[in-house]
Amino acid sequence: MLDHLERTRGVRPGDPPAGPGPGGTVRFRVLGELSVEIDGRPVPIGPVKQRLVLAALLCRPNTTVSTDLLTEAVWGDEPPRSARKNLQAYVSALRKLLGPAGRRDRLVHRPTGYVLRVDPGELDLMRFDELARAGRQAVRLGAAAHAARLLREALELWSGPLLADLAHTEAVRTEAERQAARRVAVHEDWAELELELGHAPAVAEALADVVREHPLRERLCAAWMTALHRSGRQSEALAAYDDLRQLLASQLGLQVSPALEKLYRAVLEGRDGPGGTRPAPAGAPAAHPAAARRERPRTVLPADLPDFTGRREQAVELREALTGEGSTVVLSGPVGVGKSTLAVHVAHGLAERFPDGRIAVRLRREDGSARHPRSVLAELCRATGLLGAVPEDEEEAAAIWRSWLAGRRVLVLLDDAPDEGSIRHLLPGAGVGSVLITSRTGLAGLGPLRRLELGPYPLGEAVDLLGRIVGDDRVPADRAAAERIVTAIGLLPLAVRVSGSKLAVLRQLTPAEYATRLEQSPSLLDELAAGDLAVRSRLAGWWCELPELVRTVVRRLGRLPAPLFTLAEAVEALGCGEEVARRVLEGLIEQCVLSCPIAEVSAHAALYELPLLAQAYAREQAAGPEPAPPPGESPGAGAGFGRAGLPFL
Repeated sequence: MLDHLERTRGVRPGDPPAGPGPGGTVRFRVLGELSVEIDGRPVPIGPVKQRLVLAALLCRPNTTVSTDLLTEAVWGDEPPRSARKNLQAYVSALRKLLGPAGRRDRLVHRPTGYVLRVDPGELDLMRFDELARAGRQAVRLGAAAHAARLLREALELWSGPLLADLAHTEAVRTEAERQAARRVAVHEDWAELELELGHAPAVAEALADVVREHPLRERLCAAWMTALHRSGRQSEALAAYDDLRQLLASQLGLQVSPALEKLYRAVLEGRDGPGGTRPAPAGAPAAHPAAARRERPRTVLPADLPDFTGRREQAVELREALTGEGSTVVLSGPVGVGKSTLAVHVAHGLAERFPDGRIAVRLRREDGSARHPRSVLAELCRATGLLGAVPEDEEEAAAIWRSWLAGRRVLVLLDDAPDEGSIRHLLPGAGVGSVLITSRTGLAGLGPLRRLELGPYPLGEAVDLLGRIVGDDRVPADRAAAERIVTAIGLLPLAVRVSGSKLAVLRQLTPAEYATRLEQSPSLLDELAAGDLAVRSRLAGWWCELPELVRTVVRRLGRLPAPLFTLAEAVEALGCGEEVARRVLEGLIEQCVLSCPIAEVSAHAALYELPLLAQAYAREQAAGPEPAPPPGESPGAGAGFGRAGLPFL
């Protein structure tokens, strides 16, 4: 089925993505000697001074490089009188050189200088930055093997020092030193990850030359010492320490750090000491004055949960997003992530900002099915005193509702919107009020709105909520078991609440015993039920709402060994080409079925995540035979994948 439809679209499984149009492709390289390739063929760049102009522009791509800086890069402190005229000639020659690469606006003049426009895939320096950033984000997600691969790929882009053929100029030497420091930091990140993964011999070999180039880097030396020691080369590890100690003393008059001293003693005693530490990850508008009150404020909100826990940053971001006049905000996320709970909590704290009232209405029935628009309108009108004035005609009723809403500073919470069509008629065209929408999807069809995506709890917040619900000292007394519990259920707030309720009732059950049950249960979802509160029923409602074509994709992704996976793993699971898989994954992200926890990277460097409990449910569904698409359903019927639908089904 997959192969047939890919062939009908002219795509075969495993085919690379289509290249750019007839203008050709260009590749710039600065991580080593300067070079330019057009359509895979090297092109002559011209004389040294022209090469220096191009080098300066490539070191600051997509940024205006001033004429003064370009002049300094080419002639240093002694430019000739004709420098500006010569510079214009070099730029003109570069324009002609790059003209066949398909971009007439490639090299643009600005009042203060020039801009060289470069796409991320065209310049190795930009690719290095992208891979290094993605690798460090993967570290924070706990995906060490994926992170190590990305960092290794970043390092392999280097064939020598930056612009090695132009290192005779001061400007290039300065930039090369700056980039060399960034390169060695990535080496250190990569080495520490590989040590965690147990690849000490490979690290020991790879770092030997790097240590020689950067003999004063303590973190680099620590990683090398650890790699040598774990490879059985204790004497070499001790010698590396002694070399650094002597260099620091003779060149800088410094002693080694306490951390390196501790590692040295561990190696000396034959113990496995620390291998260095990765750098810590790197890591806001005013309310409008209240309008005059036209009537008594109307507040129709569900109760705020007394045990509401965490979400401080998200709550602040949500409050700020709702302060502007006429703000519409979409809070999206997978089922059970706590969207409604957070929205209600924030709404309770916004009485002063919305003096004309705060009104919430659910857009689904208890069984999860969508309510009829007329029913929703009637509830809103009852809450605002408009019921007697609302006509039977649905469009007229919606117009009266929007008219009432436009003149009031009211916050309207539209909870659990099934799709764009269910709420479009409820949104004000203008006015000073705000609307907060919660939905399992990003509701992309509503256009350019403020969107916030909610994910699972951080570990600490999940444990705190579990302790509040259980209500006795069992969770504080065994925090390690509590962490095992919340980790086993994917840190999902709904699942934490169910688990806490179960522990609160079954007082004979210790947290450690329950953690073991969750970790070893052949059916995790069976354990997540307490009274009429059950995770499986919520997931079943979500599952039934998905089109069958989407369910087919999720079943296949559910068979992957872990919730986190790469594009390559998705290609294998789906049995389709890379470009097709990428489009399908993007469609699932729009529907909040998947998330992409690493931002602003190319598809092959990205990690995708299927929430753990959604994966568990999908695996249950995948245990049986895969159903055929419904009769008469076309590939374009897969909602959420754009007009092309699911192109490989």
